[in-house]
Amino acid sequence: MPQTKAKNLSLIAAIDLGSNSFHMVVAKAHVNEIRILERQGEKVQLAAGIDEERMLSEEAMQRGLDCLKRFAQLINGLPLGAVRIVGTNALREARNRNDFIVRAEEILGHPVEVISGREEARLIYLGVSHTLADTPGKRLVADIGGGSTEFIIGQRFEPLLRESLQMGCVSYTQRYFRDGKITPARYAQAYTAARLEIMAIENALHRLSWDEAIGSSGTIRAIGLALKAGGQGSGEVNADGLAWLKRKLFKLGEVDKIDFEGIKPDRRTIFPAGLAILEAIFDALALQRMDHCDGALREGVLYDLLGRHHHEDVRERTLSSLMERYHVDVEQAQRVERKALHAFDQVATDWELDDGVWRELLGWAAKVHEIGLDIAHYHYHKHGAYLIEHSDLAGFSREDQQMLALLVRGHRRNIPKDKFADFGDEGTQLIRLCVLLRFAILFHHIRGTQEMPSVTLHAKAKSLDVVFPDGWLENNQLTKADFDQEAEWLTRVGFTLSVR
Repeated sequence: MPQTKAKNLSLIAAIDLGSNSFHMVVAKAHVNEIRILERQGEKVQLAAGIDEERMLSEEAMQRGLDCLKRFAQLINGLPLGAVRIVGTNALREARNRNDFIVRAEEILGHPVEVISGREEARLIYLGVSHTLADTPGKRLVADIGGGSTEFIIGQRFEPLLRESLQMGCVSYTQRYFRDGKITPARYAQAYTAARLEIMAIENALHRLSWDEAIGSSGTIRAIGLALKAGGQGSGEVNADGLAWLKRKLFKLGEVDKIDFEGIKPDRRTIFPAGLAILEAIFDALALQRMDHCDGALREGVLYDLLGRHHHEDVRERTLSSLMERYHVDVEQAQRVERKALHAFDQVATDWELDDGVWRELLGWAAKVHEIGLDIAHYHYHKHGAYLIEHSDLAGFSREDQQMLALLVRGHRRNIPKDKFADFGDEGTQLIRLCVLLRFAILFHHIRGTQEMPSVTLHAKAKSLDVVFPDGWLENNQLTKADFDQEAEWLTRVGFTLSVR
């Protein structure tokens, strides 16, 4: 969701709406470094409230909202753009997630983003790489969450492979240990389910190889502490220790009897599922040791937020890569982007586009509006929209991608008014951005072979008046015909375009 960029980033905050726990960190930012001032975390178990029809229960929503009311006091007064809130697997899965998101935004006063699994993996790796020593070798990072488990292989600060699998300690607890009983048969079912999930990616992981294995989740930390308490290590997870811990669990038989030192009572219920998943990871990847790292998703969100305000925005690199992959005419994209942003600056105040990153969104759309041409010329705007909406775009939330895809979808021919309406009040601003994008594309229809004049734009609520130099349109009939046809398309969305 577009938001105003904060001018003063002395304080920044990140909130991770996880499937098991909600976490918040508040930090002081200085240049490219952060110092954590406050950490908060609560077990909410949002994933436990999702039924077979993928609907989030009111009870689970209320647990989350009650937690956010406590978080809200710590970020009260921080400007928009200084706080980033991300939702993970439970909100990805829940069909009624918007009901929760609207209520959460009312409490927090900041937008909530739902991020893809691979984007979650990227941010986890960013948090880990900023927390550990900057060593030259490759590292495997695994993060067992409540509803999904992320795997990343990276080198220094760059992720080389990112994957997200549908297995988590809360969802597996609901499926295999709901009544709290721990039996070898149930454990074997959970272990086998996890092994089957990992099979889809284990060859790709092995091909890249790694020099060290890191676990970044609370589940992996808890297992390491349990092993340390039992004399099976010094806090790391090891293969022999996992086998020992599994035998201990089978003897206990019930989650209520779990009393390992370092394991909080609220983690006992999900402990067997987490152990089964971690054992499956060790076996699939032939691991002997995994060390724990405190840095994770929320720290990654902080560093990503800091990068956006210091001209190190991963989204720009993502779009450049997308343009290269689909052989975009870069010179044309730059011409359209410059004209679209120049037009934006003329009408931003009249069209209520001053607040937020609407200008940034328009620039992105101008860069990638032609990526669908690499698929086919016929309906290439639809191909481009599909690619943007369904690709893993590092740095972009799902809503970012949907908005960007919609602008690309609407940049030529008929504007899908109903799809813009799906964005509620923001649909009006999106249609206005779409009009500006279409104007810039028409203006450079001839692709740079003709020197174009300076024009003036005047905007009202549902109209745009474009003023060319006297006599220019009469001498350039193709451009005039383009704009006459465009005026007809815009009338279908209740918009008036006049050119003179």
